[in-house]
Amino acid sequence: MTRNPEPSLLKIARDAGTTEAAQPVDLSARVRALRKARGWTLEQAAQAAGLARSTLSKIENGQMSPTYDALKKLALGLGISVPQLFTPPERPAASGRMAITRVDDGLAQPTPTYDHRLLAGQLSQKRMLPYQARVRARDMADFDGWVRHGGEEFLYVLTGEIRLFTEFYAPVDMRRGDSAYYDATMGHNVVSLSREDAQILWVTSLD
Repeated sequence: MTRNPEPSLLKIARDAGTTEAAQPVDLSARVRALRKARGWTLEQAAQAAGLARSTLSKIENGQMSPTYDALKKLALGLGISVPQLFTPPERPAASGRMAITRVDDGLAQPTPTYDHRLLAGQLSQKRMLPYQARVRARDMADFDGWVRHGGEEFLYVLTGEIRLFTEFYAPVDMRRGDSAYYDATMGHNVVSLSREDAQILWVTSLD
């Protein structure tokens, strides 16, 4: 298993002048960062690239070295060139970016278990994803298995009471003002214990 691109793929990037020979880009991390910067799930990115979800997952986890054909599909799906897959991300200077989301504004993303409302949606290239959620689920049976994804996550209870289920810990009951910080690759689900749907703030890292 390798987490570095094949020598032939590195040559493509070097010939384009996009990376230094002494500091090859971690392709798996680069692909994951490009996908998350677009706010795409594995399924969405795989569909855009015309690849199997399992294939993209293996690429992002360094479990396979993609063929050049797969790289061309991936680059096309991401809207970039193949050499850009090997271009180290630039660290932009402070730009003073700011976004205000008013009460009841934000992009609504309803699901059977949560009603999500994306905050600061007008900003692109975010390094964290803040959103408010109304918890509609009342039982673990309401979910189709565990929710899990990359990054770390912060949860803060705004109203009502919830029960936080995690894959490796006992369930925890939480009320207004309580918070939790956890590894989001660990399975996790939240249900509402209060009569009215609980409201929570979620912040997910995109690194």
